[in-house]
Amino acid sequence: MADQIQFELVAPERLLLSQPVEMIVLPGAEGDFGVLPGHAPFVSTIRPGVIAVFDGGQVTERLFIAGGFAEVTPERCTVLAEEAMPVGQLDRGAIDTQMREARNDLADAKDDGDRAAAETRITVAEAKLAAMEGTVY
Repeated sequence: MADQIQFELVAPERLLLSQPVEMIVLPGAEGDFGVLPGHAPFVSTIRPGVIAVFDGGQVTERLFIAGGFAEVTPERCTVLAEEAMPVGQLDRGAIDTQMREARNDLADAKDDGDRAAAETRITVAEAKLAAMEGTVY
């Protein structure tokens, strides 16, 4: 396993993935970053986007993540996700509905908290659409 790193993706409801992989590319808050075996330890926030899992030199899985945190050690990468699912399970109709509702909520927002929540939901919906269109990994 010296040429692989253990990757775990945990959503609030369950463990979504736990397996050794060659590399993971994560959508960090400050930009995408790759994790290989032996990586320096660190913790990062994750923005809405796509996690790309590599094996055999190619992407084997694309997972949408709505945000969260990543903890990296030389042997392991653990992602605690607010929401996560395989990109193939994203539903265009549901995303369009989420976007429309979030935009309505933004227009009706009475305070900064409501505005921020609606803007976050819009950002997540936009990231889902980008993931579906393949504009990221």
